[in-house]
This record gives sequence, structure tokens and C-alpha cells, in this order.
Amino acid sequence: DRNGHGTHIASILAASDKLKGKDGDEDGDEDGDEDGDEENGSDSLDRFAGMAPNASLVMVRAFGEDGGGTYADVIRGINWIVANKARHNIRVLNCSFSAPVSSFYWEDPINQAIMKAWKAGIVVVVSAGNAGPDPMTIGVPGNVPYGITGGAVTRSYPPSCPSDDRLASFSSVGPRYAGFGKPDVVAPGGHIVGIMESKARIPTLFPQFSSPEKNLFVMSGTSQAAATVSGIAALMIQANPGLSPDDVKCGLMSTA
Repeated sequence: DRNGHGTHIASILAASDKLKGKDGDEDGDEDGDEDGDEENGSDSLDRFAGMAPNASLVMVRAFGEDGGGTYADVIRGINWIVANKARHNIRVLNCSFSAPVSSFYWEDPINQAIMKAWKAGIVVVVSAGNAGPDPMTIGVPGNVPYGITGGAVTRSYPPSCPSDDRLASFSSVGPRYAGFGKPDVVAPGGHIVGIMESKARIPTLFPQFSSPEKNLFVMSGTSQAAATVSGIAALMIQANPGLSPDDVKCGLMSTA
């Protein structure tokens, strides 16, 4: 992953419960190494793991080093996932990306591919977009009703205090043109620690958020929130493999 964003998202979703250092040893050194940046709000970067540790991942690359991609690449990727669902037991599809809305949701080709995946029995989780806080800023495919759209919440510090949780100012909000509400749920998306190789493009552009010696990076966005929701969906399906995408969405929204 030459950009770094995909690795960060995958680690939020499924990083092992004990992150490993470059030398292969378990982190968690006894030297008391701390991040040292109060903005990160972490006691130690060594302690962070994914929402569904060690979940099986099927990686489909549709974006380049600059973080951008085409409609055609994304649609090919989604179609491959649907075609290989049974072979790889794909139950959750995380779509941490967003594009501007240029048509009705049912006419958009990416949304059509998303709806096809949902109909095939795959729980699709998408990011709301980072165009907030103005209304009607949800992007594609966050504007499709047949999916779970995740907005981002953030917090002040310390992170152990939940009373200051709030919607992140960057998180896109609805309603959509068709009149339905979005996002469907919100999840932690501010100041999230994840794995990212120090030589990837994002850490080289923003070294102040990087911990190069541990290949970790602090990043905010609805992409991170979507990964959080995808991890929760994976845990739900692990607990009850018979859940349909509609079951997962209704369960998440009714208990959020």
C-alpha cells in the first residue's frame, strides 16, 4: 500500500490484539515509551488493536499511490468481491472512500454495484465523507440506502471520558436529495491510531502524526469510522453467522 490509507483502515478493522514491532518482537516494551503528543490522547501506541482482531481480510486494491481512483476501478473491485463471495466467505465489505454526488443515488454506477453486493448478502459499510458540517454533504456511496453509512465522532481528552464525545466537524451529514436521513450510525473517527508504513505517501507528507519506529499513524476521518463499524459488523456475524445485511443494519441502528 504505497499510499498508506488502506493499511490504516485494515488495521482499525482487524489488527491483531498484540501489535508487533519491526523486529518481530511483541511491542509493549517496559521502557514506558509514550507517544508524547497530547493531541493523540493515547497512553501508549503499543496498546492499540483492531475492532475485530485477526479477522480474515480479502484486500482489493482500487486506488493508487495518490489516494485517488476511477469509477471503473472501484466497480471492478466490487464486482470481483461479489463474484468471489462464496470462495472467500466474504461477509463484510468496507468502503472507506467518497465521491461527489452527481446523480440520483439509484443512477450512480458505484451505488448500483454497492446495491448488488448488498443483495448478494454482503454487509456493505461506507464512509459518509469529510465534507461537513454543512447539510446535504453525504457523498457516493454514502448516499445509498442499501448500505450502512458511518459518520465520525471525536472527543477531547482524556479518551477515557465519554462525556465530551461529539460529531466531528468534518463528518458529512444529510439529509440526502431523496429525503432520507444519513449517516445511519456514527462511530469513533477522530485521532485514531492505526498501522501505516513510514515510507508510505501519507506519513511522508504529514510526519507530525507518524510514529516511524513503530509504523503507526494518527488519522481522522469518516474512513476510520467506517472501519470501526465494519469491525463491529464482523463481530456480530461471528457471533451469529445467520445474520443478513438487513439484520446487521437494523441491529446496529436500533442499539446505537
